[in-house]
Amino acid sequence: MTRYDYPRAPARRDDGGGAPVLALMRAWAAGIVMLLITEYLQATLVYDHLASEEKLETFLGRLLLIHLPNAVCIAVAAWAAGRVHRDPYRDAPVQHLAAVLTVPVAAQALNMSLQWQDLAAEGLVMSNAVLVVGCVTGYATERLQED
Repeated sequence: MTRYDYPRAPARRDDGGGAPVLALMRAWAAGIVMLLITEYLQATLVYDHLASEEKLETFLGRLLLIHLPNAVCIAVAAWAAGRVHRDPYRDAPVQHLAAVLTVPVAAQALNMSLQWQDLAAEGLVMSNAVLVVGCVTGYATERLQED
């Protein structure tokens, strides 16, 4: 029996007591980077070239030009965080969900706190629905790739 067979023993030689936290932080960093990249692409491509006042007046226009691209950004960030989360820690469901969902939920909380005074009921409901759809899609995609 090696020292790695004992309970609470590191999974690898270089794993110490803080390895689960470092794995979470690495996953969060990947999620943040992907969220920033996708949001930048969304702002420069969709908002600058496709969105106009006339198109954003209808619900369908807002759905296609704001909410669906936001769902894609959240899904990509959740997927990236899940893919980067290391193997021995991704088997713990609570820890893996924390790795996958923290960045999108924190970004949503920050966005809501900064724009609280300007939110309408539709924006509040749709933003939270987009968060749920994006997180579920990103997590499911990441889990399907693992199998």
